[in-house]
Amino acid sequence: MKNIETNISGTAEITVSDRELAVNAESGSLEVFATPFMVALMEKSACNCLADYLENDETTVGTEINVKHVSATPNGMKVTATATLTEINGREFVFSVKASDETGIIGEGTHRRFLVNGTKFIQKTYSKIK
Repeated sequence: MKNIETNISGTAEITVSDRELAVNAESGSLEVFATPFMVALMEKSACNCLADYLENDETTVGTEINVKHVSATPNGMKVTATATLTEINGREFVFSVKASDETGIIGEGTHRRFLVNGTKFIQKTYSKIK
């Protein structure tokens, strides 16, 4: 991994469509942006934050996420997630994450990711089924 320091940020955006609604994601019964998709967008923003620093077969995997979904977003509205790197503990990265729609913050919290070698990680994972 290239040299990295805290306080860098990454973003990810989505325009809410039928696919991301709670009723279709089986995470609720309403036609609003589903929490699982908000979480995925937050993770994507953290991945984007680190992308330029990874080398060779390096990647990161999510190990913890703790967020609140505080406001509903309707179908058709844009949502932007931002992850800011707040701590580096060896191969562990801690982020402050937030998501906002066109009217303000809809979610916030923390997210942890861990640096791994992609090939070794997949081999170890799939050794479970041998």
